[in-house]
Parts: sequence; structure tokens; C-alpha cells
Amino acid sequence: MNQKDDFKPFIPADKVIPEFTVVSVVLGILLAVVFGAANAYLGLRVGMTVSASIPAAVISMGIIRFILRKDSILENNMVQTIGSAGESLAAGAIFTLPALFMWAAENDAVSTPSFLEIAVIAVCGGLLGVLFMVPLRTALIVEEHGVLPFPEGTACAEVLLAGEEGGEKSKVVFSGLGIAAIYKFIADGLCLFPSEVHWDIKPLKTGFGMDVLPALAGVGYICGLKISSYMFAGGILGWFVLIPLISLFGIENIIAPATDAISILTPSKIWSSYIRYIGAGAVATGGIISLIKSLPTIVKTFSKAITGFGRQSDNEVRTSKDLPLPFVVAGVLIITVIIWLLPAIPISFLGALIIVIFGFFFATVSSRMVGMVGSSNNPVSGMAIATLLIATAILKATGTDGYAGMASAICIGTVICIVAAMAGDTSQDLKTGYIVGATPIKQQIGELIGAVVSALAIGGIMYLLNAAWRYGSTQLPAPQATLMKLVVEGVMGGTLPWGLVFCGVGIAIMIEILGLPVLPVAIGLYLPIHLSTPIFIGGLLRWFFEKKKACKTEDERKDTIDRGVLYSSGMIAGEGLIGILLAVFAVIPVSKKENLSDIINLGGILGNIGGTIFFLAILASIVFFATHRPKKKA
Repeated sequence: MNQKDDFKPFIPADKVIPEFTVVSVVLGILLAVVFGAANAYLGLRVGMTVSASIPAAVISMGIIRFILRKDSILENNMVQTIGSAGESLAAGAIFTLPALFMWAAENDAVSTPSFLEIAVIAVCGGLLGVLFMVPLRTALIVEEHGVLPFPEGTACAEVLLAGEEGGEKSKVVFSGLGIAAIYKFIADGLCLFPSEVHWDIKPLKTGFGMDVLPALAGVGYICGLKISSYMFAGGILGWFVLIPLISLFGIENIIAPATDAISILTPSKIWSSYIRYIGAGAVATGGIISLIKSLPTIVKTFSKAITGFGRQSDNEVRTSKDLPLPFVVAGVLIITVIIWLLPAIPISFLGALIIVIFGFFFATVSSRMVGMVGSSNNPVSGMAIATLLIATAILKATGTDGYAGMASAICIGTVICIVAAMAGDTSQDLKTGYIVGATPIKQQIGELIGAVVSALAIGGIMYLLNAAWRYGSTQLPAPQATLMKLVVEGVMGGTLPWGLVFCGVGIAIMIEILGLPVLPVAIGLYLPIHLSTPIFIGGLLRWFFEKKKACKTEDERKDTIDRGVLYSSGMIAGEGLIGILLAVFAVIPVSKKENLSDIINLGGILGNIGGTIFFLAILASIVFFATHRPKKKA
């Protein structure tokens, strides 16, 4: 049965209402910058980003419907279409580009990448991601409506359709944003208490702790108990199995890559010297396994896209109009030439060709994957790792080696990563538009605008964050980018401790044999347990609401969970924005020896107990806003 002929959108195809307006474009651009900044900061801390479509839609409804007194569901949809582009482009950029900054910090002969280089790479990747998705829309969104659920896209459409509740829901988002912003400023601005609490467990020769920050609890709540528990399991494996085993041997000799004997290493040093490389092998293997398992769907989607796109030109219905095929092809060719010839981008013709081939390949993968499992579970990092392995090997084989080869490989991987992330986001937005009755060509133009604006903003944000804390530091560990850096260095120069990496490969294969999802467990093994613990606690909180018997009806339970998701999304945005503000403080000089952030630092006077109490307070706020419903006026 053809779903395209049976489905009727909320706004009929023959009805025209305001959609691509000045208000929707300006508001969408502002939200793209805000959520792009917030997700850039979040991803550089924990290696994960979250979808911004629903928070953007809710904020849009609160502003357009209740402040500007306008009523247009398609305007709200346009705002979230443009606004969510910032989150996706940020994810693609921060997973790879910080490697260039880290190389510059390690080698005085290597210059820090310029703003122009970052911006152009991000713009090219963002535009290609949108353009590659255009011929896939009919195959994935229309022909398989009812087959591919597109979780975030469908949920966003439900939020838009429940317009009368938009004002109250937007208050929940803004409450989370404000409370998390204040909390973040107290924790990492004033430093009233440490944002990371830690306790040594001497009998096991290991340690345990957590980052007591709102965004991490919010990430756990949004992901749910299953994903967060897999991550926590990886942390348990690293910190309560592998670190104690290594510590118990207490070898006096120095074993690379550590620079001191195991007997005197702290648990954190053991993690950074050994466990991180085991985690890297597990993450890389998990990404490759994910790609292999998705190959049948890739072939199916690609064939449908090629055979179905040519029929679009004869259909003049408003809800079926896409960007013209000649425009898409010309755009891809122009961007490819720019990538090849522009001096600011260190990519050769071979690299540009790799980008086009792998770009469309992974855009297809990404779009179909988010249709099945959602944007938050899209294995973008796995696609980037696979690209880096192949691209680095090809560059080395063709004579482009050393730093030039590594920089070129990272730039190729960045464009591919952004392409995959943007294609996934675009497909979710087009699904929302298909349900509410939006015009596809206007949404695609909105995505292009959001990609360009977000790319320019991300360039400045990445510079600011690196100047304040430097990538690879405890404040900004940039875990995904560090992994990409290790992969490229290992292939190009043979610097990886391959024995540890293959231990991670074995662990990943074992996890796959057990039938568990490899990537979440591998990421938990790769990241410090201080990050996976608060994420797990947030997942437990959501599980409590899902199982809560106090909710009288299923609708009440669903509303409680949804309100918690909105509040958690606001917390992530609030912490990310204050993180950017604190980065500004960190680069404002007050004297030759101090900057503004040093002046307001109270030195964590409340200690671990204070941090734990404040974290419990933020968990209580999630419970309150998830369960509290204001009384309706008579």
C-alpha cells in the first residue's frame, strides 16, 4: 500500500498559511546559535549531544503564539527546522575539529586552525548534508511513512499539534534553562563547591565519583535507563574491573604509554594511560559493527532514492515540492570544487572525491538510522571513525603523510561527520513537516540557512572555548575528538599502543555476542566514570516515572515523562550557555596574572558534601517540574 496516497497532513496541501516568514527565520536563526553553542559545550564535555527540535518547537510556540499573538503551526515548524540545525552541525564539528587545536598545542611548528578554515569546513559539510537528503525525502519520509517511525520528528509534530499546551510547556523549558544556568554559575563560576566529587577506594586501588552538573542528569533522563545503564556498565568495567586488576600487579617498571611505574600511578592516571586506549578500540569496533549491520538498509534506501526521485518533477502539490534536482546537483559540484581549491581547507582533489562518495553514502546511513532509532542514537562517531581509517590509509598510501596527511584526514572526517549529522537532523525535520503539512522546499531552504548561520557561530564558539580551557583538559576533555586524533595518529604514524586497542576490540566483540549494544558500553568504558554516573542517575529518575504507580492513567504518566524531558532539555541549554559565558570570563584579563574567572573563584569551599547536596537539589527540581501541574483557571 502506498502511504503517500493514504496519509492526510494536518494542514491540507491545497491550503496556504504563513510559513517562511521574517519572524520564523529570525527566531530560528537565534535558536540555532543558542542550541548550537549549548550542544558544542555539552559534546566537548561528555562526548554526546541531544536533539534540539522539541525544545526549539516549544520555545517557538511560547513566543509566536503567546507573545506575538500569532497562530501558525507552520511558522513554528519552520523555527524548529532552522533552530535544530545548530545542534546537528555542532555535533559534527566538535567530534573532530578539536584534534587540530590539540596538535597545534603539542607542536609549536603547527599553527592553530583559522576561523576561516573552521567556518568553511563547517559550512560545506552542513550544506552537503542538507542537499544529500533532498533526493532521499520521498524514499524515506513519504514512501515509508508508517514503517520508519522517526521518533524525534514524530514527537515534535505531536508537540506542535498540541498547540494549546505550548505556553505551559515553554515555561517548563525556560525554568530548566534558568535553574541550570544559576547552578552552573555557582558551581563553575563562583566555584562554591567542586563540580566533580571524587572518593578514593583504597582496598580496590581505584576511585569513584561524579560530575554533579545539571546537563549530565538531563542527558540521562532524556536517554532513559537502558542507554544510560549501558554507559554506566562500561564505566564499572573500566574503574571496578580493569583499573583494580592493573593496580594489583603493582609493577615497578614503566610500561608505555605511561611515563611512571604502575605502582605509583593514581586511578585517574591508569585510566588515561591504559583504559582510554582500550575504550578507543571498543568504540571504533562498535562503530564498524553498526555500519556492517546497517549495510542491507543502506543498499535498499540508495536504490529507492535513485528510482523515486525522478518522478518528483511532475507533482505540483505544495506538500510534495522539493528543491529542484539541477539545483541540488549544481550545489554539490560547487561545494566539492570549493573544498578542493580553497587554500584554507587542506584537502586535495582525492580528498574532495572521498567526501562526495562517503558523504552521500553516510547521509543515506544516517537518515535511515535516525528513522529507526532516533537522532540521539545515531552512530555519527562510528561513521567518522570508519571514514578516518579509510581516508588516512589512502592519504598515506598516496604519499600525503605527516601532519599534512593527518590534518587533511581530520578535515575530511569533519565534513563527513557534519554531513551525517545534518542529514539525520534534516530527515527528522522533514518528517515533522510531512505530518503537519509543511512545504518541503521551504523547509530545505530553512535548513540551508540554519547550516550557514550555525557554521559561522560554531567557528567562534570553538575558538572561545579553546582559548579559555584548551581541548583535552579536564574542563573540556573533548572525548570524541581525542579518539579521532588517536585513530589518525595510529594509522599515519604507528603511535597507538595496539595491544591495548585490540583488548578493546575483543571486549566489543564479546558485548556484541552477548546481544548488547556495543557503542553505549564502549563510550562508558572510554569516558571517565565521573561522567557516566550522573547520566545513569538521570536514567534511573526517568525509569522511576515510567514505573510510577501513582499516575492514575497512561496519559498522566506520559505527560510526566514529557515534562521531565522538556525540563531536562532546558537544563542542558542553560548549562551550555553559562559554560560559554564562563569561557568569556576566562579570557577577560584583569591583571597580568589573573583573569575575571580567577577573581570570582571561591575555591570549592563546600567540598564534596556540598556538591552532593546541590546535585540532589537539582534531581529534586526534575521531580518537581515533571510532576507539578499548575491549576487551570476556571
